[in-house]
Amino acid sequence: MADILILYYSRGGSVAKLARHIARGIGEVAGMHARLRTVPPVAAVTQAAAPPVPEEGAPYVSAQDLAECVGLLLGSPTRFGNMAAPLKHFIDGLGAEWASGTLVGKPAAVFTSTATMHGGQESTLLSMMLPLLHHGCVLVGLPFTEPALTTTRGGGTPYGASHISGAQDDPTPSDDESALARALGRRVAQIAARLST
Repeated sequence: MADILILYYSRGGSVAKLARHIARGIGEVAGMHARLRTVPPVAAVTQAAAPPVPEEGAPYVSAQDLAECVGLLLGSPTRFGNMAAPLKHFIDGLGAEWASGTLVGKPAAVFTSTATMHGGQESTLLSMMLPLLHHGCVLVGLPFTEPALTTTRGGGTPYGASHISGAQDDPTPSDDESALARALGRRVAQIAARLST
């Protein structure tokens, strides 16, 4: 089995739920397996080091996860139209991987969640694509051949999968958001399979 790395930061649970739908899409492609990983939170002042393994959810990512994957999906909640600091902090530390070409030629995609319809989803997705381009990844989006992209009343863009949690902060993706997340995972896995033959 070849691993597709789903690397995300989730605070309220929405991004983590999208990650699991993406993983289901990856699992629909023969020979492909989803590897879910997260990043530790960051703070301006650190009293104690974060534990090496989170108490719940996906394990923390390592450089080895990046080297071993054949594809990558990055997920983050939106923070003022940009990715959250914990994911950006991790990406900013990937100088050695950039210099050695660890991610060159690997398909990659992005996903996000916001509280409101116009909360900066597309700019966040685009902001996560920029470091992927610097790392030489092959960017994968959602084409309009995905029926849910034209029927969704919530999240989902050609730039990547997304979710709108609303005023009640509901972390559960709608049917269309779930379908688009699965489709994005499936697309990255299919392209990874083609590129590795």
